[in-house]
Amino acid sequence: MSDHVPVLLQEVVAALAPRAGGIYLDGTFGRGGYASALLAAAPCRVVGIDRDPAAIAFGRSLPAVAEGRLTLVEGCFGAMADIARDLALPAVDGVALDLGVSSPQLDQAERGFSFRADGPLDMRMGQHGTTAADLVAELSEGDLADVIYQFGEERFSRRIARAIVAARQQQPILTTLMLAEIVRRAVGRTSDGIDPATRTFQALRIAVNDELGEVDRGLAGAEAVLAPGGRLAVVSFHSLEDRRVKTFLAERSQEHAGGSRHLPAAPVRRPTFRLVTRKPITASPGELAANPRSRSAKLRVAERRAA
Repeated sequence: MSDHVPVLLQEVVAALAPRAGGIYLDGTFGRGGYASALLAAAPCRVVGIDRDPAAIAFGRSLPAVAEGRLTLVEGCFGAMADIARDLALPAVDGVALDLGVSSPQLDQAERGFSFRADGPLDMRMGQHGTTAADLVAELSEGDLADVIYQFGEERFSRRIARAIVAARQQQPILTTLMLAEIVRRAVGRTSDGIDPATRTFQALRIAVNDELGEVDRGLAGAEAVLAPGGRLAVVSFHSLEDRRVKTFLAERSQEHAGGSRHLPAAPVRRPTFRLVTRKPITASPGELAANPRSRSAKLRVAERRAA
């Protein structure tokens, strides 16, 4: 294993409560932290999914692969229902999702996720498709402002978009530090201590990887693959993700009457999930001290009903 430890690790494993013979999906394999902890907790099987080829390559060195207890799949967790079908899996006993970018991806300047070190303006979690440099070069000023506002919740989005368009007319914006400096000059000093480029980088990353769409597909996929009594554990790091998870689970844990009062009664749609945690679980003081990344993490847990 690497030194990377995923946040709320003990809480996620406790929520999924792995048992002997159980099958669990780690939809965001990364460096295998959740998967390895689940495998250590019980003689179970884990399927690790990740769109990043580097994560899959790393995982192949883990002993559990040779033992047949860990299966690795390069792909998006939003496709977990298709992946489960392709692997001929029965309904699974647990699904773990750790949303957003991983620490190893942030730490590698060549991946282009971070403005802490210079690197190509890439931000792709996989190795194909549109890059952040493509978006910065091709989007209109209005569309760029919308992306930064909607996905970064950045109140200076229009000012930043205007500065980016002006800068790209002078020369292509191809590196992380070039973009970060443009944003910093446009925003100026902030009172919250957060680097002014943070929200813009988050917005571009989310757009490049369709992260919010992937969350929606992943939640629906978990609903499809979980066995009755199976658990879903989702860790999110910002409000856009957490809001989607919270809304989905609230919707799926309530009964809904079908049809109109003017028409014959339609069947009531039974809830497909039971909320295990009404409020999100957050990091303990000890974890906060050891891992600053955990300060914004929220874990929500739900159990699949038989509906």
